[in-house]
Amino acid sequence: MNKIEHIPTVCPYCGCGCGIELVLKNGEIAGVEALRSHPVSRGKNCLKGRNAYLYAYSDQRLKAPLVKKNGKHEECSWDEALDLVAQKLAAAEKDGAGFINSGKCLNEDLFCFQKFARIIGKTNNLDNASRFCHSTTVPALVSTVGAGVMPTSTLSIEKSDCILLMGANIQETYPLLAEKVILARSRGAKIISVDMRKTPTVKNLTDLHLQIYPATDTLLINGIMKIILEEGLEAKDFINNRTSGIDELKAYLDTLSLQEIEKVTGVGTDKIKTAAHVYADAHNACILFNAGIAQHANGIETIQALADMALLKGNYGKPGTGVCPLRGHSNGEGFGDMGTVPVFYPGFQRVGEETAARFASLWDVSDLPDKPGMSYMDMIEKCRVLYIMGANPAMSAPDINGLKKKLGNKEFVIVQDLFMTETAMMADVVLPAASGAEKNGTQTCVDRRVQRVRKAIEPRGQSLPDWKILCLLAQKMGAGEYFSFNSSEEIFEEIRRCVPQYHGISYERLARSGGIQWPCPDESHPGTETMFVEKFGTSDGLAHFQVAPYKEPLEMPDDSYPYILTTGRVEYHFHSGSMTRHTKRLQNEISEAFAEISICDSEKTGIPDGGAIVLKSRRGEVRTRARVTSDIKEGQVFLPWHFPDCLANILTGPCADPPSKMPEFKFSAIKIEKVESNGK
Repeated sequence: MNKIEHIPTVCPYCGCGCGIELVLKNGEIAGVEALRSHPVSRGKNCLKGRNAYLYAYSDQRLKAPLVKKNGKHEECSWDEALDLVAQKLAAAEKDGAGFINSGKCLNEDLFCFQKFARIIGKTNNLDNASRFCHSTTVPALVSTVGAGVMPTSTLSIEKSDCILLMGANIQETYPLLAEKVILARSRGAKIISVDMRKTPTVKNLTDLHLQIYPATDTLLINGIMKIILEEGLEAKDFINNRTSGIDELKAYLDTLSLQEIEKVTGVGTDKIKTAAHVYADAHNACILFNAGIAQHANGIETIQALADMALLKGNYGKPGTGVCPLRGHSNGEGFGDMGTVPVFYPGFQRVGEETAARFASLWDVSDLPDKPGMSYMDMIEKCRVLYIMGANPAMSAPDINGLKKKLGNKEFVIVQDLFMTETAMMADVVLPAASGAEKNGTQTCVDRRVQRVRKAIEPRGQSLPDWKILCLLAQKMGAGEYFSFNSSEEIFEEIRRCVPQYHGISYERLARSGGIQWPCPDESHPGTETMFVEKFGTSDGLAHFQVAPYKEPLEMPDDSYPYILTTGRVEYHFHSGSMTRHTKRLQNEISEAFAEISICDSEKTGIPDGGAIVLKSRRGEVRTRARVTSDIKEGQVFLPWHFPDCLANILTGPCADPPSKMPEFKFSAIKIEKVESNGK
């Protein structure tokens, strides 16, 4: 008789945090069912969620450690691999090693990773993929409301009267969040979408589409606020009682011309006024934004302007309101919470002498680094030794040609992953990690909801959970006493002690719920659905309006490179594709890249639909096929970045100045060349 088991867990893809059940037949996964009782997904899953286990069974999984010998990777024992890694890390000079991680890892993995870097590596050289997603979000929202997180619950979005989507194609990239927007709309909510393309979200969910010229979002939002103030539509009591800085903002907005805003943004004044009134008339308005505005060098200013607009109408501290960043990874909130960044210890405790001393006491060590570390691209540039856990910079970082040269010049590169990724191919040692279906732990989704991830099957081959690899390596380096964990729950208990926001969350409580939203200060606390109800996260408890001027992108089109390239995701794939491209059902839907170009540009260049083309920027070139569409304006090109045969990030760059150091993923100057029938 067959033995059937149902293991409740969380989808490993986007930041929605949907519940799934892995259905086991005789100890192996036979399928996925939606978790009907789950508060987020409510018995539904998207295409990726319904196939959320297949990558774990790919025959391309890494099943043993690999060491590069004479230019080729060869299987070896764990002892040999870890001895070599320990030797190279121990030999690294002060701040000579960098530690790069991923939001695909669980909280327990990430906590151990940053602890390892700080105790053994004695460095704050820690960063992750959020550098390429929300490094603009955190400084923008910290400066305005005191915290760079979603201030509400995804469940309460259904209560919004107006939802403004900024660069967020949620129907393809956050399908279950789109369900909440659809429900709000069915109840009368108005949906505004600001996007350079006519995405499926625009076509199917939106009442008002502002098809903006790329990277001019800041100016558009300033225009909307100008109208709100000029017509006296602002929330005066809220502004007087809970904010500061309104006079400076008013003075700046008075200098702007709506005619000039129309000229620069490409959005007509009438549409801007309509958007202002739709937003201002709503009792509860919510702003959802994603990489479409965050992945710009001027992203900080745009997100500050969004926060200003929400404050102008009192849209904070109530369910279904606020400015809400959409995290791309399944644990996109968790890797910030766990302190795997160069400027924060766990719990967003800022790097400094006081924080270092606090954690030295918690961990019973004598010395911890108290100066900010290097960011992602600085580590790629400057560190001689790199330890990369779950990340794939050889596909996800900007200017890939330049990045590969830098990786090739490193003294030693360690990659810890499920697959032989494009980055792993360049590593000196590759360590096989267990998938989310093969380990226990927690992850924290987009609305600060901490949830249990449960082991369903044994790790493939010799692969191990990330945290266990780090514990074994710590033993090799004489620091095993600080990593004497026997289970993920033991690690989480330490997380609770170190992270104030998690104090009241436990595995036992999570087993009885569909997740708990932090902050949760004690075990009697239910968690926090809505933040900033009484005061903001700033030192004085007030929100601070910021003057956010429009800045041009770092690289503008010219005669040599006349087109604007933006990159993004498609429904069937996820980020660098290391999981979805190993899932045949998803890979078979879209297996190769394409570039969307306008009908006008097709006619002007003679490039037909499906025609072979070369896209060139100042950093390199890629070959792909044209997809001619009316969904994009003349002079603009959209290219998905999931496919290794067409590495979109060969074309992208450069990076902004501190504090964000955000690459210009969404705005690169390129040219298009038609490939003739002879292939030239």
